[in-house]
This record gives sequence, structure tokens and C-alpha cells, in this order.
Amino acid sequence: MDKQKEIKMMQSEETEFKREIGVFGGVSIIGGIMIGSGIFYLGSYVLERTRMSMGLALLCWIIGGLVSLLGGLCFAELGASHPKAGGMTVYLNEAYHPIVGFMNGFTSWLVSGAGSIAAIAIALPTALRSFVPLSDVAVKAIAIALIVGLTIYNYFGVKAGSILQNISMVAKLIPIAIIMIGALIFGKETPNLSLLPADGGSVSFGSIIGMIAFATVATLWAYEGWTNLNTVAEEMKNPKKNLPLALIVAIGGITVLYTLFNFAIYRVLPHSEVVSMIESGDLYLGTAVAKRILGDTGGVIVIVGMIISMFGSLNGMIIAFPRIYYAMAAEGHFFKSYGKLHPKYKVPTASLIGQCIISVILVLLRNLDQLTSMVVFCGMLFNVLVVVAVLVYRKKFPDLERPYKMWGYPVTVIITILLFIGLMINTLIEDPVTALIGLVVPAIGCLFYLYFDKQLKKETAKR
Repeated sequence: MDKQKEIKMMQSEETEFKREIGVFGGVSIIGGIMIGSGIFYLGSYVLERTRMSMGLALLCWIIGGLVSLLGGLCFAELGASHPKAGGMTVYLNEAYHPIVGFMNGFTSWLVSGAGSIAAIAIALPTALRSFVPLSDVAVKAIAIALIVGLTIYNYFGVKAGSILQNISMVAKLIPIAIIMIGALIFGKETPNLSLLPADGGSVSFGSIIGMIAFATVATLWAYEGWTNLNTVAEEMKNPKKNLPLALIVAIGGITVLYTLFNFAIYRVLPHSEVVSMIESGDLYLGTAVAKRILGDTGGVIVIVGMIISMFGSLNGMIIAFPRIYYAMAAEGHFFKSYGKLHPKYKVPTASLIGQCIISVILVLLRNLDQLTSMVVFCGMLFNVLVVVAVLVYRKKFPDLERPYKMWGYPVTVIITILLFIGLMINTLIEDPVTALIGLVVPAIGCLFYLYFDKQLKKETAKR
């Protein structure tokens, strides 16, 4: 294809989609995905990884937001200059090769998508431990029942599932608002925000950097989701302007929200009580804050809101992810059964069932902390490839119109790449099994692509 013609097609805003999403709509999409279960329990993991230092923990939440914002700005440049549906897959295919985009989808199928479902499914019954004593076996049994039940529910069509999503979007904001506003107003504690571990043990500067990096990886699970706005670029009004603006407003605003939310918890619960709760396995500090401020009624309101929020988030992922695998199969590079819709309910049946089986296996094999680290690591792997794609696009398509350009290019792009790589290396050191899974799975995906591509070429040759 002629280079100029290719560039014209890339930056064209002609589409068969309806452009109905404005800036606020874009912010709502990202917020709906990003604000899930993570904010309710990840604060405990961040504290554990910083040896119970409230100051370091808050710093990690800020760094996690900045890393996400830098990544979001890179996505903004690509989305504004190449406003096509598909997001990451489109950029990976164009910058490198279709095999790279396939590896991203394959990793979602086997690890990151299924891992996200497994993590939310475990997080939901874990939240109930504040009210009902549940063993680890009971938590996993409930998680499996949720995955299987919602898979069956969505087998019979998408309409009912979409109603559940609308309810959960409102419900998830209620507990956050109650905890944050109430705690900031009524909290009487003055938290120690020292940037040193709270246990008083000696620690080197290098160890502190390692702790910050490992804890920041935990926060990135709560920030997961900002990459998804680019997938609906063709449905945004004036995407060349509104897509970057929505990314900046959403990620920046959620960074402030998450930091204030955790600070609000520290304003109510004494440090010793926080440590005691985490050591006993009670990760949901926000529930304790709500009880302290509003009594048992506050605790019930928060727990109900959290459950509805996580239930809706779990349902949304069970609905959305199989469509990715369906598209891969329809394009000819995945199992043929995944590319078929139910004749009556018009859902990708095999894709739904396959996702259910893999998610259940991950529930049985990994705990909540391991699952979130695994999903984040796999996400970082492909996020860094998309960030590098900013450099590739600039070199490969110098004449491409760029309505939005990354601030401080190329220095900020290189810094973003180094930050993601640094966090990945730290995860490799701190949690090698999780990291190795995150590296091996895309490599396996490469082999799958080559096999399916060979089969596709044989079938094409026969026609």
C-alpha cells in the first residue's frame, strides 16, 4: 500500500460507528473500569510491602498514578493520531506485526483476562470476612460459584448483564464517598507519614527503592483499565481532542481520589490497629472506618456497596473478554469454536465456557495477591510495547497528523519505558514465579499464532 494512502486511512475519522461519546462519557468509561475492587483492599497489600509505612504507602499510590498518567499520555498520542477501534491491538499490529497484537489477546485469554476475573471473584467473598468468618477454602468455593453462576447467567444473552452494569456503576461510588468524606471530616488521628518502614528496623536506600517499586506494582492493579478508552476511539466525538483530555482528567482525578481515600483511612484508624487488622487477614480497612464513623449501619452500607460494585465488575469482565477471543477466532487465528455464536442467544458460547474453566483453575492455583501481581505484570509487558510504539510511529509515520503530542518527547516517553521496565524487573526479583508466567505465556501465544496462521493459509489456498 502507498505510504501516503496508508497514513490517510490511519488518521481518517470516517467510521460505521456512531460517535456519541464526549469527554465526560470518556471519563465515565475509564472511571467505571478503573474504580473496581482494588481500592477497597489493595491499601493493605501496599502497607505490607512498605513494612507498614503510611508515608511510603501514600507515596506509592501517587507514583502508581503518575506511571499510569505517563502511560495514558502515550496512549493519548497514538489514539489521537490513529483513532481506530481496537486500541492496543491496532497499535501493536501497526508498529510491529500482527503476531504481537495476537500475543496480547492470547495473554488476556490465558492469564490477564482470566486472572482479573479470578482476582475479583476472590476479592468479593474476602470482603465479607468483616462480618462472617470465612476460611480460605470457603472463599475459593464462593469465588468459583460466582464465576460459574455469572457465566451461566451471561450464556442467555447480554441484555440482562448490561442492566447489572448500570446499577453497579452508581453503587461503587457510594462506599468510597462515605469513607473518604466521613473520615476526612471526623478522623482524629495524625498519621505518621515518615518515608521509613514503621517496624524500626534498619534499611538501606536501595531496599527502600525496592519496597516502593514492589508496592507500586500493587497499586497498579487499582489503576488498571485506563488502556480501554482507546478501544472505543471510533465512537468518540472529536477523538483527536477529546480522547487525550478524557485520559488526562480521568487518570489524574482517580490518582487524587485513591490517595485521599487511603489518607482518610489513616485519619481514623490508629497505626497499631491497622497493623493488627492486616496481620489477622482483615484487608478491608475501609469497612472498619465506616463502622467507626457511622456504626454498624455505616459498615453495612459500605459492604453492600462494595459487593454490588465487585459483582458488577466481575459480571462486566465475564461479558467483555470473550468478545476479544471471539474476534481472534473470527479473524482466523484462534480456535474455530470460539468464533461461533449461539444460534438463539447470539453469545460466543465456547469463548464464555473456556474463560470460565481457566478462571476457575487460576482461583484454585493462586491467591489474591499473586493474581493481582500476575495481571499487572502481564499488563505492564504489553503497555511498555505500546509506549515504545510511540517512538516507532514517529519514525515509521513521520507525516502522520498528531493533534496531541506527548509532553517532553522523547524524554518523557523514555522515562515511561524505563519506569515500566524497572517495575517489571522488580516483580521478577520479588515474585519470580508470577513474572515468569507473565513472560512465558506470550511466548506460547507466539507459537499458537504461527500454528493458526499456517492453518489459515492452507484453507485460503484451497479456496
